[in-house]
Amino acid sequence: MTQVQTPETLFADARAMHEAALERLAAGDIRDAAEKAWCATVGASNALILARTGNMPERSPGTSRELRVIAQNDREVRELVPRYFTKQAVLHGECFYMGMCEPLEDVTQRIQETIKYIEDAERLAGV
Repeated sequence: MTQVQTPETLFADARAMHEAALERLAAGDIRDAAEKAWCATVGASNALILARTGNMPERSPGTSRELRVIAQNDREVRELVPRYFTKQAVLHGECFYMGMCEPLEDVTQRIQETIKYIEDAERLAGV
């Protein structure tokens, strides 16, 4: 049976993915932690988009586009967009795919602070 995706379930999944990222970070696996934090970011963004539009992006390019569309008319979402793209570039692209996870303190902080992104997206979604 397929679970219906709601903003609430997507945010719960994002929080669980962030917890998994913190566990991987504690285990010393910075690359996997970075990717899990990126997945948490995408999940929270999808939850926000679903809450605002009723539609769920199928892939991350759709998430990126829809987030920018919503941001055109909402200053607070507009402030979320650069954070989204920084996480995409640093955590997903540089650290996970390219293995460039330096400076370690910066990447670690970005992983840990993903919870703030999730919380801000939840607030903007009204859940």
